[in-house]
Amino acid sequence: MLGIMRNDKGQYTEAVSSYEMSLEIYRRTLPEDHPSLADIYNNIGTVYNNMGDYSKALEFYEKDLEIKKKALPPNHPDLARSYNNIGVVYHNMGDYSKALEFYEKSHKIHEKALPSNHPDLAASYNNIGQVYDNMGDYSKALEFYEKSHKILEKALPSNHPDLATSYNNIGLVYNNMGDYSKTLEFYEKSHKIYEKALPPNHPDLAMPYNNIGQVYHNMGDYSKALEFF
Repeated sequence: MLGIMRNDKGQYTEAVSSYEMSLEIYRRTLPEDHPSLADIYNNIGTVYNNMGDYSKALEFYEKDLEIKKKALPPNHPDLARSYNNIGVVYHNMGDYSKALEFYEKSHKIHEKALPSNHPDLAASYNNIGQVYDNMGDYSKALEFYEKSHKILEKALPSNHPDLATSYNNIGLVYNNMGDYSKTLEFYEKSHKIYEKALPPNHPDLAMPYNNIGQVYHNMGDYSKALEFF
């Protein structure tokens, strides 16, 4: 509990120390493959990921995964979470092929274990879409972002900020493809949600304004661009 609180506060060194103390206590009484150890390994991995120490994050996430693979059935949601965590680290490292490998392992479990409209499935599609976007495979990125978006449309109220983020992601892909009219369409949908959901001076409103302004700038419509910058 202390480790979680310190991690949430950004006190990463202290969080690792707290988790390592817990780990020492558990290891005196539990076998090395006990699921409780896996949870601590996972928590330490998360702290190192937050610190940007990706090699250490991988080390602990992989220890977590090895225990869970022995302890859980192959389609258990906790295994999906472990695969996803490793995918996130590889994604952060810019190793997109490895990120995709682990995101897809996580996704296959989610597809079997969850209903087709579950938000975790949307998050899974979104993660895969992000990797394809980073790899420059924009048609695949759109495919997965749109799958994610369809679930979110059913699962969330129409003015939910996660829907705004989803519209923004799709707009970003169209922008990367140079399709500025489609980019504007999705950026404006995102912007409308943010306008309804946030107070007028909220810093998160700056991003959609800037995005729309940048598109008009790319289109050569500088007077419209200035309205948004």
